[in-house]
Order: sequence, then structure tokens, then C-alpha cells
Amino acid sequence: MMNNQNTKPYNNLKATLAIAKASFRSIVRSPSSVVFTLLFPLIFILVFGFISGGGVISVDVGVAKTNDTLNPVYQALKKVSVVKLIHDQSPKEMEDNLKKGTIDAILNIQKNTQPPYFTVNVQSSKASGEKMSILKSTLNNIFFEINSHMPDAPPPAAVLKESTIVGREYKTIDFILPGQLGFALLSTGVFGTAFVFLSLRITLVIKRFFATPVKRYSIVVGEAIARISFALIGAIFIITIGRFAFGFTLVHGFITMLDMLVLSAIGVVVFMGFGFVVSGIAKNESTVPPIANMITLPQFLLSGTFFSINVFPAWLQPISRALPLTYLNDALRKVAFEGASLMDVSHQILIMLIWGVVVYFAATKAFKWE
Repeated sequence: MMNNQNTKPYNNLKATLAIAKASFRSIVRSPSSVVFTLLFPLIFILVFGFISGGGVISVDVGVAKTNDTLNPVYQALKKVSVVKLIHDQSPKEMEDNLKKGTIDAILNIQKNTQPPYFTVNVQSSKASGEKMSILKSTLNNIFFEINSHMPDAPPPAAVLKESTIVGREYKTIDFILPGQLGFALLSTGVFGTAFVFLSLRITLVIKRFFATPVKRYSIVVGEAIARISFALIGAIFIITIGRFAFGFTLVHGFITMLDMLVLSAIGVVVFMGFGFVVSGIAKNESTVPPIANMITLPQFLLSGTFFSINVFPAWLQPISRALPLTYLNDALRKVAFEGASLMDVSHQILIMLIWGVVVYFAATKAFKWE
């Protein structure tokens, strides 16, 4: 008789890798995956990359602690909608943010005992770009308005004094590219996962797996490996195009790219949880897009993908700051342009991980294997 004692135990690792390989091939062959992960983000990057400006203009001005806030120049500046005055930063934070381009200028108005009665000190950097021109034009209009109400053609009531520090130029692509990368990761995680697992369930593929030694986790992990791999390839493609075609800022070069890829991997894992929820709720493939869009569209629109959430009404901003894509976009921008490390964006990573715990808990309740 044949002796079966030497039969090798089933290797679930090989099964997991085989599932990952097959899933990756199906993703690459899927037109929708390529469109959402590569084509759409690339189109937006190309469009915004050839535009020097874009979006709603807002000039962010840090107000120095020694600034005189009772003078007419400051009171008039407060009423200008395009200028956002920032008071909640320390002098060191303001200077650092001015160099990084996250604020456009630092304002310090001093009262004088003789004409000109006010000296308006404005500090800017190379990163301020055209925003400084807007601020100067606004201040000059204010000066003219104040002087025109003074009798007998007096000397100017206020004088502008400028100073410039070395800063990093903040280009449109530096804002747009991380947002489009987040867009691609969210699309890949939600739509890709939802369609794949719903299809596997409807076609009874998963049920057939139960007749084999393959463990359930092998199916999930294999799909995750494939989707993360595809997402990271897409991220490398997007970042490379942005860097060499439009001068996208990577402060520390290759190290910065690696940090962005780590954030991308975390993001796609979290977003896959939403895909599992959708696949568990959806009854058939036609119901996947409406449910998935309820999750993705608010994040596409409100998470700083195309323009800063600071331009939203005050009542809407807390909603924007509760969405996971907001924190991914913010972390990607800080790492790429400001040169932040992963430890520096640990707050954003923590919020994304909390979202991951919540959404995967919901997925375990909604997910169906057959």
C-alpha cells in the first residue's frame, strides 16, 4: 500500500500569494481600476500643472503678537474677505510656516508719535508669490482710503515697510498632486474592493474556497496585497510625473517619496475597509456605485482634494476635518512640501488608524462570505 505519511501540509502562504497574483492581474486588466487610479488623477495633475493659479484665492497673514490692533489700517484689513488673519501661532511657528509657504506673510503694525502715524511692517518669503502682490495692493487701497478722508492733504497716515526671508516656492502642483493621490487611493480602496468581493460572493467563488484548505484570511490578505501593490505603483507613477514634469516639491527627495508611499499604503488599507462595508451592504453590482459614492463623493469634495478646506464656510469645516481623506491629504502635503517626517504627522496617521478600526469593525458586521 502507498504510504501517505510524507504528504506535505497545505501552505496557506503560497495560497495567499497566488490569490494576490491573480487579483493583481485582474486589477491591471480592469479599465475602471486604471481610470480611477491613474487616468483621472493624471488628467487633473496635467490640467492644474499648466495653471499658475487656480481655486479660490486666500491670503493667509500671521498677525504678530506686538501688532497694534486698534489702528484704522488693521480694522480695515479685517473686513477684506480675501485676507485671512491668523492669531493663534507663536512667533517661531509663524516664521517657520512663512518659510514653508503655509502662511503668506507676517503683519506687524506699529503706532508712531508723528507722521506717518502707522508703520505697516510686512514680512514675506519667496513662497508668498503672487499672494504678496495681492496683500500689497489691498494695503495700498486702504492707505488711499484713509488719506482721502484726512483734510488739507496731510502726509501719508501709514507707510508700508517690506522684508523678505528665504522660503520655498509653493506651486499649485504642490497642493493638487497630494489631493489627487488621495483621490486615487480612495477610489482604489472603496470601488475596487467592493466590486471584487461582491463579485466573488455572487459567483460563489468564495463558497468554493471553503471546500479547499485555503483559510479565509488568505482571501482577504491576498486581495489586500494586490490592491496595495497596484495603489503604490500608481502613487509612484503620479509622484514621478509631478516631480519631473511640473517640479512637484519633494524636500528630501527619495526619502520623502518613501514616506509618501508609507502614507499611501496606510490610506488604501483604511479605505479598503469602506469597500468591505459596501460589498456587504450591496445586493448586486448595480447597487455598488450609489452606496460607494455616498462614501467617496463627500470626501472628494470636502477633504481638500481640489482646494483648501479653509475656503469652506465655518459650519462646514468641522465636517471636513472629520473625514479620513482630509488627514491623508494633509499628511501627504506636510511630508512632501514641508519635509515633515512620519513622526511629525503621527496625529494624522492616528486619526486614519482610528477610522480604520471603526470601519473594519463595521465591515465585520456587514460583510458576508456567501
